[in-house]
Amino acid sequence: MEILGIDIGGSSLKGGLVNIKTGEINGDTHRITTPNSRKPEDIAQSVDEMLDHFNYSGLVGCGFPSIIKNGVCKHPGNLHADWVGVSVDKLFQEVTGQAFTMLNDADAAGIAEMRFGAGQNEKGLVVTITVGTGLGSGAYLNGELIPNFELGQIPYKEFIKIEDWAASSIKTSQNLSYEEWGKRFDTFLNYIQRIICPDLLIIGGGISNDWDKFVHFLNQDVRMIPAKLRNDSGIIGAAVAAAEKVEY
Repeated sequence: MEILGIDIGGSSLKGGLVNIKTGEINGDTHRITTPNSRKPEDIAQSVDEMLDHFNYSGLVGCGFPSIIKNGVCKHPGNLHADWVGVSVDKLFQEVTGQAFTMLNDADAAGIAEMRFGAGQNEKGLVVTITVGTGLGSGAYLNGELIPNFELGQIPYKEFIKIEDWAASSIKTSQNLSYEEWGKRFDTFLNYIQRIICPDLLIIGGGISNDWDKFVHFLNQDVRMIPAKLRNDSGIIGAAVAAAEKVEY
């Protein structure tokens, strides 16, 4: 069975047709640049464009880059403030004509890594960190998802949230070296250690492809591994969530 998974991010929307039994993406993924406005109506049109690209009809799983409860956006994250209070699943259904299962994007990535990737058979408190425009986080306790762990929202010094100082988008915009950025990311991981003391950290997002370039700048006692599914995890996890009707 194939289900379309969509991963909405601050810089792009990514989608693919997922075999939910194997976790494999059939064919190529497709990427659409996130509209500059980041407003609900514009992103909804991009989602419709994604469905048109795959000529897809049916249930859709969608990871969203902020807190989602019962399909409703509770915080704008790195999108526009107009998202707060929007029933995202209903909006996308109205625009596309298809039914949507919505969940936090890092939760979706965590589902994929725990089911098919680096987190298979791992017990205890496992936290996946998706490093991109922001710092997403998904938490699992003995294999069960704890939804909407938004650790990237931790306040830090003069910044409203630590992801505004330590996300990989900041590395790019400030032209930081891997050492400079790695030390910032390590500070973020120190906060996670102090607050929840996880048993395992799985580091994902696009920058995880460069794991060997920055891991030696991370000084952590907790076991850390790169995500296995890398940038595809959000797509895969969203599709699995739709198949299993996982909603929070």
